Amino acid sequence: MYNLLMSTAKIKIIFDKEVDGRFIAEVPSLPGVMAYGATQAEARRKVSAIALRTLADRLDQGTTRSIVGQLFVYDTVASR
Repeated sequence: MYNLLMSTAKIKIIFDKEVDGRFIAEVPSLPGVMAYGATQAEARRKVSAIALRTLADRLDQGTTRSIVGQLFVYDTVASR
């Protein structure tokens, strides 16, 4: 049986609207993570995917512990 604990870690996304009508979304805690969309929902979807890819790359390279570290709860399995 698996026990899933939901983390309270949040990644903040901010939005702005360009003069041409496009929306831009960015993640201030992850420099360079930004995306454009025709709608705010599209920009949110795109920047969320980029943020997750960035965090996965950093975790794989061992260069981040902040947000990612809050997503997982580590435990040991009792001997049987």
